[in-house]
Amino acid sequence: MQDDHRFSGRVAFVTGAASGIGAATAKRLLAEGARVATFDLRASGLDGALALTGDVSVSADVEAAVAAATAELGPVDVLVCSAGIAGASLRTEAVNDEEWKRVMAINADGVFWCNRAVAPGMAERGYGRIVNVASIAGKEGNPMAAAYSASKAAVIALTKAVGKDFADAGVSVNCIAPAVIETPMLGGLSQQHVDYMVERIPMGRMGKADEVAALICWLASEECSFSTGATYDISGGRAVF
Repeated sequence: MQDDHRFSGRVAFVTGAASGIGAATAKRLLAEGARVATFDLRASGLDGALALTGDVSVSADVEAAVAAATAELGPVDVLVCSAGIAGASLRTEAVNDEEWKRVMAINADGVFWCNRAVAPGMAERGYGRIVNVASIAGKEGNPMAAAYSASKAAVIALTKAVGKDFADAGVSVNCIAPAVIETPMLGGLSQQHVDYMVERIPMGRMGKADEVAALICWLASEECSFSTGATYDISGGRAVF
């Protein structure tokens, strides 16, 4: 159930907000009272949000976007790192250097740049919420997805480390591990790859971006007050540990 005032007075910075989980999350944060800055390669088009463009894999772009959001909206209280790519559906031996580096740069480096850019300021102010989007592939590994699985495992480990670094500063850092979610990111995957993921979900369907946004927004709220460094599955029953 949506709470129209849960984020009143808060500033949120959402990456990957032009589509999918990031777009659904930015929309909900805005509806629940936050001042929202979106950051993606293309403008989000979300009415009422500050649309910033850039590349999460470039640390200078991230630093500039956070500075612009702070100047326009105020210091960032909530960070949601949703920017990511699936990469190509390839067996391990077919993954070349460029593909590996491309996936890791966006999915792992980008999350680190964003966490590094906002967490110290949150700690100075004594409050902050960071939610990183990982994947069930980061826990189990998916075939035809070595780079993607490794990058999401990195996000899970990064979340644990950053969460512990700032645990005594009023800043909570958690991540989510979705199973396959119905978003435009699936467009680059083979049908075999998608079928593999759906077949392993006991609920027998893909998740929806709005369902994931609901979990993210709880983790990004003051209600989430005694959890940090944790991974929250949203997998339709695929992972229950």
